[in-house]
Amino acid sequence: MIIVSQTVRCGVLIVTSIIASMVCRTAVSDELTCLTEEEKTAAVLYDRLKLQAHTALDRRAAAFEELTTVERIREYQAKQREFFIRQLGGFPERSPLNAQTVRTIDADGYRIECVVFESRPDHHITANLYLPKADGAVPGVAVSSGHSRTAKTADYNQRFGIMMARHGMAALCFDPIGQGERSQILNGDGQPQFSGTTTEHFLVGVGSILVGRNTAAYRVWDAMRAIDYLSSRPEIDPQRIGFTGCSGGGTLTSYVMALDDRVACAAPACYLTTFRHLIDSIGPQDAEQNIFGQIAFGMDHPDYLLMRAPRPTLISSTTGDYFSIVGAWENYRQAKRIYGRLGVPERVDLVEVEGRHGVHPQNLATIAYWMQRWLLDRDAAVATAELSVRAPEELLCTSTGQVLTAFPGEKSVIDLNADFETQLANQRRGLQQSLSADELRTRIAELLQMSVTSDDAAPEFTDMGRISRDGYHIDKLVLRTNSGAVLPGLTFHPPEPADDAYVYLHDAGKSAADGANEAVTRLMEEGYAVVAVDLSGQGETASEVRDAALTDWKTYFLSYLLGRSLTSIRTEDILAVGHFVGHYQKGGAAPRKVHLYAEGLTGVAALHAAAVQPDRFASVTLRNTPRDWASVVRMKAPVGQLDAAVHGALQFYDLPDLVRLIGPAKVKFIEP
Repeated sequence: MIIVSQTVRCGVLIVTSIIASMVCRTAVSDELTCLTEEEKTAAVLYDRLKLQAHTALDRRAAAFEELTTVERIREYQAKQREFFIRQLGGFPERSPLNAQTVRTIDADGYRIECVVFESRPDHHITANLYLPKADGAVPGVAVSSGHSRTAKTADYNQRFGIMMARHGMAALCFDPIGQGERSQILNGDGQPQFSGTTTEHFLVGVGSILVGRNTAAYRVWDAMRAIDYLSSRPEIDPQRIGFTGCSGGGTLTSYVMALDDRVACAAPACYLTTFRHLIDSIGPQDAEQNIFGQIAFGMDHPDYLLMRAPRPTLISSTTGDYFSIVGAWENYRQAKRIYGRLGVPERVDLVEVEGRHGVHPQNLATIAYWMQRWLLDRDAAVATAELSVRAPEELLCTSTGQVLTAFPGEKSVIDLNADFETQLANQRRGLQQSLSADELRTRIAELLQMSVTSDDAAPEFTDMGRISRDGYHIDKLVLRTNSGAVLPGLTFHPPEPADDAYVYLHDAGKSAADGANEAVTRLMEEGYAVVAVDLSGQGETASEVRDAALTDWKTYFLSYLLGRSLTSIRTEDILAVGHFVGHYQKGGAAPRKVHLYAEGLTGVAALHAAAVQPDRFASVTLRNTPRDWASVVRMKAPVGQLDAAVHGALQFYDLPDLVRLIGPAKVKFIEP
């Protein structure tokens, strides 16, 4: 292939790695930088997605203004709930709780029972039940922990239990998955492998996402089974159930109060805001705090309250919370309007306390007041109190401190996802037999929310200058695709390039093609031009900080909230670059042959691109790329795999199915 001008020609594409720790767009060599500072603002994927989210949230705001009658409110609630449950993957059938009380601790005016029960067969929940000394059945309040390592035994959760018991209500403080005695990933010593509980939630989420579930699906079902347990106790009135929790517990409270009508009274703390305030400040958070496609659908934080109206709900907030207090008040105002239209404005309220993220004494007292008002019909002030707590080890429920080692045959969430994937494998086989290759391509493209047509126009490009090197030169360019992506690129030119060209993909970005890159050097020695491009969210278009284990999870989950995946977005990018490379300076002649060479997770997007449009690429070579997702689901700790995950993909196809769509003879895997 002969290049006659200082523009990008044909070649190779390089993708920034999600696995590379602390990769920054500013880390790219100035010599290899293609974008001006002003252009970077428009090119960074997170910022592009943020604008899309704003548009979707504007649509949701307009829909909210139409909720002017009881009938419209009821229709809206039903629609939101149906979507919510569908995105969680639905719920399993209830199984026996097989509850056990391990031991009982007597306290002043109440007792604490250390209890264990199963939310699913061989999947145990550990909990502390605070029971007041009372005649007759009392209300029961489920308390969901925030992201504390000690979970139910953390000081603030103990105070929840004590405060409820002292005011005549039972409280069940239970461990979520990944916390307390329920770590799902243990090291060789039987202890949690990761110090951060959110890290475990993210990693558990990888397999959950691939099978069409979510970390939240397991947490919500656990919470519903906690309500089942409370309702099974003769000391507790099942008609008077409350739910509360802080931070991650506030998230779970928000979900369960929206989905389970048994929650008569709710008080989520230090979580509720609005998505607009969230994504414009700290960004999307933990894996379970993002429901697939919810922003695109029109499900915002206020909808958790709207779905449960008119049942009593208190928003507990703090002035210095990183979950915006301004958003909390906007949330409250929307709820107040809907509760008012339903004739019960007094059933929703907000408490704001000075301080940082957490449950301060006044937050706790107000939550206790709210619970007793609606569950005990007692409208009396509750004073703040100094509450002494116990050493965490006093409140443990297992002999080893972890359910995975305490119960033979215990199933982790990873095991549950693997079991589900086995079922899906049979489903996929049936699908492969019933669909033609083109029909399967269409199904995959629909899942990715992209088109499979090959008549798209080539992206526009801008020449950004030339760098001379010994024996070759590099042309810098910027591609602008029809989907709005801005892709900086480098074209590596040998002295006399052949007409065929390579698109080289690498997890470290276009800059990885420079220097002692064995693959690029070999390709140029063989006479091929090589183009390296930062795909969306990589290199110069990446967010500032990446995590070695969790990848660029904020950008990933913002795309997830919009119903997309980074794999989908980057697949579109690769197709656009492939089109450009194939048609550059060809006039009306047939396009040149374009080959893909991908290293790392970017190979997953390369597989998708070649599968949905196999005529666009002559061959695909993959190095250090996962061969299948079924194995990823079964990984004990799928470090660095989040970036490529596609929600629900394993319900329809796995990576080997993409290879078959491309043609096995055209695909080559290279191990390290």
